[in-house]
Amino acid sequence: MKKISIVIPAYNEEENLSQIRLAVDKVFKSLSGYNYEIIFVNDGSRDNTQLILEDLAKEFSQVKFIEFSRNFGHQNAVKAGLDFADGNCVISMDGDLQHPPEMIPQLIQKWEEGFDIVYTIRKYSKSISYFKRKTSDFFYHLLSSLSDVELEKGSSDFRLMDASVIEVIRQSGESDIFLRGLVKWVGFRQYSIPFIAADRFAGSSKYDLGRMIKFAFTGITAFSVKPLYLAAYLGFFFSLLPLLYIPYVIYSFINESEISGWASLIMTVVFFGGVQLIILGILGIYMGKIFKQMKDRPIYIVRSKNIN
Repeated sequence: MKKISIVIPAYNEEENLSQIRLAVDKVFKSLSGYNYEIIFVNDGSRDNTQLILEDLAKEFSQVKFIEFSRNFGHQNAVKAGLDFADGNCVISMDGDLQHPPEMIPQLIQKWEEGFDIVYTIRKYSKSISYFKRKTSDFFYHLLSSLSDVELEKGSSDFRLMDASVIEVIRQSGESDIFLRGLVKWVGFRQYSIPFIAADRFAGSSKYDLGRMIKFAFTGITAFSVKPLYLAAYLGFFFSLLPLLYIPYVIYSFINESEISGWASLIMTVVFFGGVQLIILGILGIYMGKIFKQMKDRPIYIVRSKNIN
């Protein structure tokens, strides 16, 4: 009998835990030939998430939990679940029921057909705001343009991965991990399935605009040095641009006319100063990544668990 590991990161999801466990259990009762475990990763929750997980683990043998010592972030929580999972394949999904458990049989079916990775593409329902859809599309367009991996619009962390893929990801020593890009980078046979995300069962989204921007920078800088080339190109371009001003200076000198335009001069100085700060910022991000990588600190710390 094949074993399926379900990895679910949880951050302040006390109202959703019992519901998603029930939904996953219902799915597997309709499947034959599989047993399963649900690995909840408590990412430093401040509510009663840990107490509920401990109660569920006592009542249901399929429920496992990993409790972090503090909040380490969604991607690190998923990575922890992958590190501890021992199923023939692993399915990662969010704990708010926006990733429909009813799709699990489809993922397993494609895996049984020989695909090593079966990932999902999120399609937005009409209830999602225009701003949300457009910012999401822009995020993936920017990520694909500036990185060396191509992510389809709507790629999500709801995916199935074979144990052979999990072994490769476990060996990754990245301190600033971006799983959506890493999963595409490793290759293997991959298949995508579209889905329409459901509404959250309870609670509120933890991904605000600020976190999405940080997530985008993480993805871009984790898989590409294109921003560094862009910074160099900007430097060359703006270094050559002042040459166009030389004929005007010579003309003014010959005709002994005063060179006016202090306002435009100040604006030019401010503009180039801003460009320099952007370039320094790009360099700083990469240097920061090197700094963190060299320290070789663990990307998460486990406070308690009921799984080996």
